[in-house]
Amino acid sequence: MAGVSVHSLLEPEAGLALTVLAGKAGLGRKIGGNRIQKPGLALTGFTQHVHPERLQVLGLTEVAYLRSLDEAGQRRGAQSLGSIRPCCVVVTRGLEVPLALAEAMEQANVPLLSTPLMSSVFINRVSKLLELRLAPSTQVHGVLIDVLGVGVLLLGKSGIGKSEAALDLVLRGHRLVADDVVEIRRRQPDIILGACNEIIKHHMEIRGLGILNIKDLFGISAVRDYKRVELVIELDAWREDEEYDRLGVEERRYAILDVALPMVKLPIKPGRDLASIIEVAARNQLLKQQGKHSAREFQERLSRAMDDARPPALLLPTDDVE
Repeated sequence: MAGVSVHSLLEPEAGLALTVLAGKAGLGRKIGGNRIQKPGLALTGFTQHVHPERLQVLGLTEVAYLRSLDEAGQRRGAQSLGSIRPCCVVVTRGLEVPLALAEAMEQANVPLLSTPLMSSVFINRVSKLLELRLAPSTQVHGVLIDVLGVGVLLLGKSGIGKSEAALDLVLRGHRLVADDVVEIRRRQPDIILGACNEIIKHHMEIRGLGILNIKDLFGISAVRDYKRVELVIELDAWREDEEYDRLGVEERRYAILDVALPMVKLPIKPGRDLASIIEVAARNQLLKQQGKHSAREFQERLSRAMDDARPPALLLPTDDVE
């Protein structure tokens, strides 16, 4: 089953402050979705709509209900929840867990975890974490850079100059996200996030110089860990027999994980200031996001000017005119 292992939620970087109370043997279980469930009625024996692939959260109300029962009632309620064999049960607020609940989860090999966070805070954090880790993902060979707040993904054949263009942009004050391998994840419904592989994070390969640490060379302000991809620019070697877009009226699209992103194809040849062109493309994308499309506005003005320049239609005489 694909999903996120319960054990990974214990990592410090997850920010959930979880500790294991029982069911350590089940830490390898998988969480199958980012939706969280509070199985209050399951403690009464009604388990029909409890989804075992979801993380189950017990807060103040659920724990207080269990404690209000006698010892036999606590065992029945805990065993009812354990019979579903949920992937994981988390008790919030650092509440003291009834012994019957810990014993039932241990017997069912269901991880029983505790966090000092309030239920609302924990659910918000773990939902976002699971959404990110369960999101569809892929890898793209290219360079991702933050240009004026626009995430620009540079594509093109190996050796065409993607890294060199990105380095020039870093020198102009823009920020590198990833070089060579870009880790892509889709956030619902149509947000594409790009990040760098941890092994090569903040590094860039420049032919002739080798591997450079951009963070060490230019400081923390020259890099960032992830960025939303908003514009794809494909670098293509200039060919005389190729017809390139000279107006930019019709927008191209590039699909990543079934999300169509705006795309620009840039022909490159010696003498072209590639970094400046990419920077202008990012500025133009910002204008488009604000509803201002320069190429289409120019086409409309041109069409109006051509209409105004047409000679008036000739008025032919009628039979009534002497």
